[in-house]
Amino acid sequence: MDAFTYRHGELLAEELALTDIAERFGTPTYVYSRSAIVEAFSEFQRAAAGRKVLVCYALKANSNLAVIDLLARQGAGFDIVSAGELQRVLAAGGDPGKTVFSGVGKSEAEMRMALQAGVRCFNVESESELHHLNRVAASLGKRAPVSLRVNPDVDAGTHPYISTGLRENKFGIAHEAALAAYRTAAALPNLQVVGIDCHIGSQITDTAPFLAALDKVLELVDTLHAEGIELHHLDLGGGLGIRYSDETPPSRAALLAAVFERLQRHPRGQQYELLFEFGRSIVGNAGVLLTRVEYLKENGGRHFAVIDAAMNDLMRPALYEAWHEVLPVRQPNAGASAGVDSGSTRAGGHGSQGSASPTAPTTSSASAAANTAQPIEAVYDIVGPVCESGDWLARGRTLALAEGDLLAIGSAGAYGMAMSSNYNTRPRAAEVIVDGAQLSHPSNPSSSNASPARSVASVSISVNGPTRKRAPVQLSTPGRPT
Repeated sequence: MDAFTYRHGELLAEELALTDIAERFGTPTYVYSRSAIVEAFSEFQRAAAGRKVLVCYALKANSNLAVIDLLARQGAGFDIVSAGELQRVLAAGGDPGKTVFSGVGKSEAEMRMALQAGVRCFNVESESELHHLNRVAASLGKRAPVSLRVNPDVDAGTHPYISTGLRENKFGIAHEAALAAYRTAAALPNLQVVGIDCHIGSQITDTAPFLAALDKVLELVDTLHAEGIELHHLDLGGGLGIRYSDETPPSRAALLAAVFERLQRHPRGQQYELLFEFGRSIVGNAGVLLTRVEYLKENGGRHFAVIDAAMNDLMRPALYEAWHEVLPVRQPNAGASAGVDSGSTRAGGHGSQGSASPTAPTTSSASAAANTAQPIEAVYDIVGPVCESGDWLARGRTLALAEGDLLAIGSAGAYGMAMSSNYNTRPRAAEVIVDGAQLSHPSNPSSSNASPARSVASVSISVNGPTRKRAPVQLSTPGRPT
């Protein structure tokens, strides 16, 4: 989380104080760093330089329109799993010809929409889906490009809820059944076989599972070649993990280098275009969830900090028992600048050191006013207002807190807002993107850098189901080049 640093004891997103964002947009608010997103994607691009590679950003990680627009400008393709995600790609200016349509349960209406939009290919996950897609394509007078998602039965070594490449998982076509499925696809008149796809899971922190899956894919590629079924691309999915705590995932460049080295050994490994479907590793450490402490309480010897964010805003801790850094927006003892290194920096204080800035961040008079309450240092469970005992965002964190303090929940750029809900009829959080010291106002129709939080009233009467605070806004985004 290099884009989030302390300066003179105050936590900044790039060059903008989080206290200013909280005053302007309220809490809870998701705050994303433009530079962090661009740098993460650019690292993949640099690692793939000179090779036929398309990185398709996985919208499921974060489908904010400003994020999609930003990545489209960098040349990204997109991985989608629904018609709604396709609509967001199109609305943000993404190229449908660089978009792959994944997902185990595509409806015929979604297939029709994707064919009419001209998506690059469908990642098909069953023989039944092949027949449905062939029928839809025939009704439109088209041939649908298909890539079969093969389940290689490889253990990704991750949480069982996000493991997708084992034999018993619902995803893909079993490795031993894939040849028959390819024969079916090749025989259907309105399908065109263009590739092979696999995706074994999420938050993977070792190259070994990726390479094991690649070996299984290459075995099948050889078999298909012998059958006369030629492929144009290999889609190796995504799943590269990030550092939340003490994980040590390979770098983006190291993973791609390992894949390229393995392909170099294969007699036809250099002829295929490579597709990847990365999401978390692009946006995960580019965001924090900004929240405020409402109450401090003690029950049965346990200390609780009740915040205004909840499991409906960030579901990962309740769903996966996921660990997220919790950082005070104002350090109890302001000191020299210190970089926030996700996983190694703790709110209590050890982390990678950065250079001190000669100027203090600009803050409003209201946010600059010190909290007069005396902080209480304790081991806290950080919990939300939702009526569930599972509504917690962190447990057992040693912090010095006072009511009214602002906190930043780290590594929240992926599977945060995207998994949020209106449970308990709570409005969803705001979203803003920071670009240096600039931030666009969500009411500006020409801006897509912030999404405003909706009121409780708008949540309660929404016909389509409540959708929380702000619509997607963006920061000083230059016009698209002509």
